[in-house]
Amino acid sequence: MQHDREARPVPEAEFRSYYGKPVIKAPVWKVPDVPAYLYLGGMAGASANMALLADLTGRPALARAGRLAAAAGSASSVLALVHDLGRPTRFLNMLRVFKPTSPLSVGSWILAPFSALAAAGAASDLTGLLPALGRLSAVGAGIIAPAMTTYTAVLLADTAVPGWHEIYRELPFVFAGSAVASAGAVGMLAAPRAEAGPARRMALAGSVLELAAHWQMEQRSGPVIGEVYRRGRAGKVLSAARALACLGGITAIFAGRSRLLTIGSGLCLTASTAATRYGIFEAGRESARDPRYTIVPQRQHAAPQTSPD
Repeated sequence: MQHDREARPVPEAEFRSYYGKPVIKAPVWKVPDVPAYLYLGGMAGASANMALLADLTGRPALARAGRLAAAAGSASSVLALVHDLGRPTRFLNMLRVFKPTSPLSVGSWILAPFSALAAAGAASDLTGLLPALGRLSAVGAGIIAPAMTTYTAVLLADTAVPGWHEIYRELPFVFAGSAVASAGAVGMLAAPRAEAGPARRMALAGSVLELAAHWQMEQRSGPVIGEVYRRGRAGKVLSAARALACLGGITAIFAGRSRLLTIGSGLCLTASTAATRYGIFEAGRESARDPRYTIVPQRQHAAPQTSPD
């Protein structure tokens, strides 16, 4: 009898928190302000790159579409952020110091100059005034653009929210791909088909990158990836986003033959990108509400890795 008691396996302990309360404070960022901020900023950054490359390859209509999208997107992104913060002075206070160790500080210093340069480039293009300064501003926006498309991914992943922190490797690629796809959608919808070839290729490439990053993300084990990104509202939204990205990317291959296909592809990719940003934002908020998603991954990371030998 004593031997049986010693040989009996100890059941795995169940996780509990005090009264089931969250371990961390859930993000207080509002909907739709922050999802719109995430979408518009990424689209604006990729559009600035599209405009710069269109200028270099002699596509003036596509370049103008990219510059206008970059200016409008970045300005709207700032407005969404300011509305979420509650007062404009809170955004201006972020620019009082520059902290390289703070993604929020670095992001503010990316967003502010990019918005100013994109606005100057678009204004010069529309009015014809100060063309040399306008082109220089557009080039400056294009140089900052890669950071503009991905800094929000770093901003989310650097938090304690498990739904965002657990995917810190894949999130920049998801955001970069969706941003490129959304800029390609803008180019397809706004530029004549004769100049929109690069935009169609951007749409396809961005969709492939986004879907590949999503797939890589889902290969990882753990309750956060296996539950919050596949179930509930976030799971449904992200499933719809992937379906729209796939449909929009495939349609972009043939969009040069038909205006109707162009519109359909552009709308699918725009909806996909917006849904991706909202789905990831919602998954993070959901993971912060349940203490299990905070504690269980920490225990798994802290547990010693046993060798298969």
